[in-house]
Amino acid sequence: MTATVPEVQTQKLADVEPAALWSFLYGNPLADSTDARRRTRDAMLERNMTYVYGISRDEYRDQVFDWLKQIGESGMGSLGFPSQYGGEDDPAGAIASFETLAHGDLSLLVKVGVQFGLTGGAIHRLGTERHHETYLPKIASVELAGCFAMSEVGHGSDVRSLGTTATYDADTDEIVVHTPTKAARKEWIGNAARHGNIAVVFAQLVVGGEEHGVHAVVVPIRDDDRQLAKGVSVEDDGEKMGLNGVDNGRLSFDHVRVPRANLLDRFGTIDEQGHYSSSIEKASARFFTMLGALVQGRVSVASGALSVAKSALTIAVRYGEQRRQFQSTEGEETLLMDYLTHQRRLLPLLAKSYALHSAIRRMRNRYVESLDAEPGSEEVRAIEGLAAGLKAYSTWNTTETVQTCREACGGEGYLMVNRLAPMKSDSDVFTTFEGDNTVLMQLLVKGLLSDYKEQFEDLDLLDIVRYGLTRASDSLLENVPFVNRGLDNDEDTLRDRSNYLKSFQWREDHLKGNLARRFKKRIDDGADALDALIDCQDHVVALGRAHVERLLLEQFSEDIDNCSDETTKPVLELLCQLFAVERTWADRGWFMEHGHFSATTSKALGTLMNTLCQQLRPHALSLVGAFAIPDSVLAAPIATSAER
Repeated sequence: MTATVPEVQTQKLADVEPAALWSFLYGNPLADSTDARRRTRDAMLERNMTYVYGISRDEYRDQVFDWLKQIGESGMGSLGFPSQYGGEDDPAGAIASFETLAHGDLSLLVKVGVQFGLTGGAIHRLGTERHHETYLPKIASVELAGCFAMSEVGHGSDVRSLGTTATYDADTDEIVVHTPTKAARKEWIGNAARHGNIAVVFAQLVVGGEEHGVHAVVVPIRDDDRQLAKGVSVEDDGEKMGLNGVDNGRLSFDHVRVPRANLLDRFGTIDEQGHYSSSIEKASARFFTMLGALVQGRVSVASGALSVAKSALTIAVRYGEQRRQFQSTEGEETLLMDYLTHQRRLLPLLAKSYALHSAIRRMRNRYVESLDAEPGSEEVRAIEGLAAGLKAYSTWNTTETVQTCREACGGEGYLMVNRLAPMKSDSDVFTTFEGDNTVLMQLLVKGLLSDYKEQFEDLDLLDIVRYGLTRASDSLLENVPFVNRGLDNDEDTLRDRSNYLKSFQWREDHLKGNLARRFKKRIDDGADALDALIDCQDHVVALGRAHVERLLLEQFSEDIDNCSDETTKPVLELLCQLFAVERTWADRGWFMEHGHFSATTSKALGTLMNTLCQQLRPHALSLVGAFAIPDSVLAAPIATSAER
């Protein structure tokens, strides 16, 4: 079967207005929290929260802290808190606000995340009414600056094995928080080095000599005069690759005593007689339920990272529409955006950002709906896996996008004043905080494989594996659009996104089945489950990526199908085609290895990608204009000046 090479269509699509594309992205007042976005943007503009550089580290930290207090004064920090404690009961609005702030200074974004999302979120989700009443209004107003003290030097992603202890002393009715080893020292704690008053400390709870697993305790670390509390030690993490407006530090505790009431005891409590009890009997279930209650952090980071990618693309596309280079035969220099190589750099990333937007919007809304679900329920676990996968994919995408945009802007992109250099260094850590991406992909895949077990609760591991093999084999026979179906690989076939949806689903099922085979072979050879998993980690991450890309294409396609604007829809259709074609072409080696299509089809996909870029090129400015980032927030002269 021979693939024909598609040619550029001669008809020009009608110009599409940025406002119409904005409506597609953000136009639903409820689903998109447009009011929270507007209020956050207005606060940034009115209070001059514009990126700064060239000042000392301490000045930068204090400037960011001043902005944080202004966010508190504006009321935006308490959006997600309960109304009876000064909030607005709007968790979706809180995430949308965070997403909007991510277009500005990223040190402020992280400081906001630490204060309201992590510290306030932990007290809200893990505490009970007395904690809400005592802390949430002060967290919202930044009267108390908070730290989220989970990570340790020796137990980064392995939260369950934290070394810090919280031991109940029945004689004094206090909890004693202690750092027993250097490996148990809390590391990379935002707000710790300079501004923090309290820390939500995650530690192994010990009551009456019995261990009950990881719990969270509120520990004062400084008074209002910034004097350290007795037994608390702080070291400044010092200069970092980026985010130097955030005062990250190391926290250690030398038998620090706090009242029993400081235990955040929604899922496990100590009564007045000194007895521990929990509504969740099993320690492992209790641990995962607690972590599930904190999933908003990953939802927010996925959203914020996408905003950074949108900012970088806005800068690069605008610059590409202004900067000319090399004279044509007509005597006029050519715009960068008119070069196919420039289009190939930027437009597929723009398509991916739109696809990510659809998926992250749905995840955000699904997460908010899940807040009414029973802790530890199937829906909560599903959101956990989804947030893990999208956080990893979105932050990896941001790292790639910012670097590509920096290169696309040449030497101008290397200047601090044009934002891409600090954007690159400030966003790089997104791939490892709120969970290392590689670990998160494994969390996602663990949930995918557990789907088998949910359907067949009485089956053991090998039965689950065998079921996976059967399902993958069935999928192999049924969902191959480019081969064995009598389809001609003409332009219509190559443009049809339903074909790519089938391909992406087939790839996911095939990877899942092959992972099951590999895992079974390791088990048959005598490996234990952990060793077998370690041997298959490369396959696990590949499956995670395939799953996320299938979701992106599926959900972007659905949003386009539901779009009623006849001017906007054809441009979005091209954008979705570009996403599907580029992601297939990027993984063409895998598809060809597995007989999914031929080398001729692979070449045709590359040619079609050129065609789609050329067709989308007239709409590039409108596509980034839809992000509606104010010039003063973007703070990049090459993106706002008509000439350089």
